[in-house]
Amino acid sequence: MNRGSLGVLALLMAAAPSPTPLPLPEVTGRIGFDDLAYVRTLDRVLVPAGRSGMLDLVDPRTRAIEVIKGFSTGWLPFGHADGVTTADGGEGLIFASDRNRKAVAVVDPKAKSILSRVDLAGAPDYVRWVGPTREVWVTEPDRKAVEYFRFEPGTPPRLVLGGSLRVPDGPESLVVDALRGRAYSHTWRDETLVLDLKSHKVVARWRNGCEGARGIALDEERGWLFVGCEEGKAVVLDVAHESGRTLATALAGKGVDIIAYAPGLRHLYVPGADSETMTIFAVGENGSLTALATASTAPDAHCVTADASGGIYVCDPKQGRILFFKDELAR
Repeated sequence: MNRGSLGVLALLMAAAPSPTPLPLPEVTGRIGFDDLAYVRTLDRVLVPAGRSGMLDLVDPRTRAIEVIKGFSTGWLPFGHADGVTTADGGEGLIFASDRNRKAVAVVDPKAKSILSRVDLAGAPDYVRWVGPTREVWVTEPDRKAVEYFRFEPGTPPRLVLGGSLRVPDGPESLVVDALRGRAYSHTWRDETLVLDLKSHKVVARWRNGCEGARGIALDEERGWLFVGCEEGKAVVLDVAHESGRTLATALAGKGVDIIAYAPGLRHLYVPGADSETMTIFAVGENGSLTALATASTAPDAHCVTADASGGIYVCDPKQGRILFFKDELAR
């Protein structure tokens, strides 16, 4: 590494935010975290706490944590094979997985109670609310499929199976583009898939430049789709023109899995589980990526989400907690 590169690295490290640990209530020991999500309509960060049997809700203003119980508990400290591992919000409710039961629960966040459940055909990976069609989509990689469910309000509100969408070689990750009536997912290798919300079909396949495609995030307004590559890379694809053209590629720490994006700041967060770092990128007007800082995280810290006011939440599986960062970096 030359002297100039060392100088740039020093500047990046100097600018990096430091984490504040957020212990989770009633959790001791390792948690096999997977999905984290910020739901703007609830103004809460959803932290599925795996084998603990609890879904935690973090208030981004106070960082106070509320607990919703009633999910399966487990004994596996590694991986995410037990309990609640993914969740999303819609219609004032939360839809959360229960891997032991192969089910999705409909949760009332105010009453902190599970209202109903629906069985799945396979093990859930990601649960996402699809607003335009009032559906919940669940990725099931073991079946190479996405199951979709109609939301039916009532007492109690429930989910009714609508069908199943085949996704050969996937699906990995899922994000909804309500503006364009699309959802995006990946194969496990080098393709990003375009899924039509109404027809429930794969309508396009785009090369994304990854060796192992993993995380996904979206700037819906600007039409930028972000792809995290396991080998340590971030890619920006053009969805505004439905071309999938690569707009930018940048290196990050190795072991990339889940990524997150803050549209207000135009910052992309890319943790590396192997490097134990998180790279923060500024996204330019043309979709370009510029590394602003590299923050230290924790072993196997592979999941992240961002709230609407500069808060970043990174999982710390070994300690069974969340690391909170405040993003005060200029664009």
